Parts: sequence; structure tokens; C-alpha cells
Amino acid sequence: MIRLLLYGLFGWCAEIVWTAFYELVAALAAGRRPDVRLIGHTYLWMLPIYGGGCLLFEVVHGVVAPYPWFVRGVIYMIGCFIVEYATGWIIKMVSGAIPWDYSERRWQVHGLIRLDYAPVWFCFGLLLERVETVVRAVEPVLRNL
Repeated sequence: MIRLLLYGLFGWCAEIVWTAFYELVAALAAGRRPDVRLIGHTYLWMLPIYGGGCLLFEVVHGVVAPYPWFVRGVIYMIGCFIVEYATGWIIKMVSGAIPWDYSERRWQVHGLIRLDYAPVWFCFGLLLERVETVVRAVEPVLRNL
């Protein structure tokens, strides 16, 4: 449960930073004045999604650890797409809407995933290898509090 929460919090923070900088770059690319407050956002749904997805990641990482970094990155990217698609589909079935609806984007699939995010998920998966090391080191400390 502690790892689920730590991963969920990490995911929330990563998404908030990502969305803030994404909006900044998008504004600059479009010739608009950027919002320098760097407001990022996420959804409450994402805590269990990131937490549970990262616990699945631990299992996958244990299996693919001996593979070259590029192969691991591709596997993580595919895994992220699967988790994002599946959880978005479930949320849509339950609530009638997708929090991160990508329907208006060019490289979207059913509004649930964006194929142009492939490099992001590739890098995110490789970053999670390092995050897992930190989470596993911090977990025993938190258990003893």
C-alpha cells in the first residue's frame, strides 16, 4: 500500500510538471503569450492509476531488466499505452467521460491515448527504473514511522 501511494504521488507530481511545461511550450509554438505561472493539472483518478500501473511496472521491470535499455523502453511504452487505454475505457464506462479526452488530437486512439506521446512513455518507463530504486529504499523507513 505504501508503494502504491508513493508511486501515485510521483505520478501526480510528474503529470503536473508535464502539463505545466506542455502548455508553456504549446503557447510559445503557437505565438501566444505563455502563462508564466506554469499551472499544471492532474485528475484524482490518476493516483490509483499511477500507483497501480507502477506496481505492474515493478513486475515487468523484474522480467525485462537484463534486456538492453532500448528494448526495455519500448516495452514500458507499450505497457503505459495499455494501462492508459484500459483505465480510460473503464472510467468512460463508469462515468460516461474520459478525464483526459484526446478526441480532438491528431494521433489519438478512441480519445484514450495519444500515439505522439510514445517518446514520453518510453522515457517515463526508463525513469521509473530509478524511481523504483528510491521507492524501495524509502518504503522500509515509512513502515517504521
